[in-house]
Amino acid sequence: MNRRNRLWRRLLAIALGALVLAAFAPSVNAQDAVTLESLEATTAGLQVSIDTTWVLVASFLVFFMQCGFAMLEAGFIRQTAVVNALVENFMDAALTGIAFWAVGFAIAFGTPHSSGLFGTDNFFLSSAISFEEGSVVYGGTGLSVFVLFFFQFAFAATASTIATGAMAERTDFIGDIIYSVLVGALIYPVVVHWVWGGGWLFQRGFLDFAGSTVVHTVGGVTALIGAILLGPRVGRVFGQAPRPHNLALATLGTMVLWFGWYGFNPGSTLGTGDPGLIGLVTVNTTLAASAGTLASMFLGYARSGKWDLSLTLNGSLAGLVGITAGCAFVAPWASVVIGLAAGILVILVVDLIEALKIDDPVGAFAVHGACGIFGTLAIGLFGQPELTNGVGGLLLGGGVDMLVNQAIGAGATIIWVTATASAMFLGLKAIGRLRVNPKADAVGIDIYEHGTTVWPDVLPVPEDGGMVKGGVTVSAPAVGD
Repeated sequence: MNRRNRLWRRLLAIALGALVLAAFAPSVNAQDAVTLESLEATTAGLQVSIDTTWVLVASFLVFFMQCGFAMLEAGFIRQTAVVNALVENFMDAALTGIAFWAVGFAIAFGTPHSSGLFGTDNFFLSSAISFEEGSVVYGGTGLSVFVLFFFQFAFAATASTIATGAMAERTDFIGDIIYSVLVGALIYPVVVHWVWGGGWLFQRGFLDFAGSTVVHTVGGVTALIGAILLGPRVGRVFGQAPRPHNLALATLGTMVLWFGWYGFNPGSTLGTGDPGLIGLVTVNTTLAASAGTLASMFLGYARSGKWDLSLTLNGSLAGLVGITAGCAFVAPWASVVIGLAAGILVILVVDLIEALKIDDPVGAFAVHGACGIFGTLAIGLFGQPELTNGVGGLLLGGGVDMLVNQAIGAGATIIWVTATASAMFLGLKAIGRLRVNPKADAVGIDIYEHGTTVWPDVLPVPEDGGMVKGGVTVSAPAVGD
């Protein structure tokens, strides 16, 4: 009897347990589903926050490169034009900020036109933010439009400021303002759209991870056209380039640029979702810069028997420019080869520019133009198949298709920039706003344009339009005088 009662009690307990489980199971499952969905949303939001922080820090580094360009240029040119160089570099950032906000960003990243040549909307960042029923809605999925704009603005400022070095000491200040606006609003953004904004080169599979073409070829070719149409500095003797007035300043500027490049290249991942890729890009950037430095330093010594600091500095920049396009698409060994080749190329192109009697005080075209073109083509030679959607470069068994595609992109960019920059600078020349007034050649552009000098104890501000030195009016001294 007792055994039977115990059996019934057990059966009753099991039945009641089953009923309870059946009653509550749906709600438990629903709760688990809600919790899982909430966890996924939290994780996604956290990833966006991390990516936003990463891109903003990278943007700050790229913007800091403006300081590097200013210091490098100021150190490489003569002391009579340092104030002008500093003002131009500083002003360039401000002008590009407004021009890129109003027009450039829309052309670069707006909805593509059917031709694939330019964007068509989001002028003045009109789609970046809206206010609906008392709430704020930010445009963009993942990274906000504001964050992407700031990152790309820093790149645009870099492209625009490259030309100032090649045109240093003799450009009319109003002319500099005008061409900075046009580069930031039109010339540079069109190429951005072709490559990064979904344009026709992007559709062809053209590769430029961080800007050897988009930034450096654009800036370098603009610099070359400007230098040619400006003509040389008065008294310039080709084969005997004026010595840099302050190599300490130039060295600091170069180190700032190298440091800023870690925002330029790794930051172009636009997120931290692939830590391995970030590491690869960082290492490739470092190796190419190091190899370029050594190549230029040793080639300079082989030619002159001296360890030339200015060549060494430009060699590091050549390596950095050369690897910028392919930093995410090549193996580390290839980045060393690219850096070595760029370090040699920059010296050869400086010699060529000098032989052609084109006055480029800082070697802007050799560094940014020539090495930017080479870096773009290098992907077609050294592209790692596993990093380039299985295609691969010519030297890694991929055939010539990628190399041809890279050449088409580089060639189209050169044609676009040559045509637009020529029209821009010829227009400035026609209205008398390309080259500074000839009086500036006698007293120095700093005195003429800005009424001051960077070394007032060495080059005092004149009282009568000439350099007053010991009570005698003289011409502005050249470097080393």
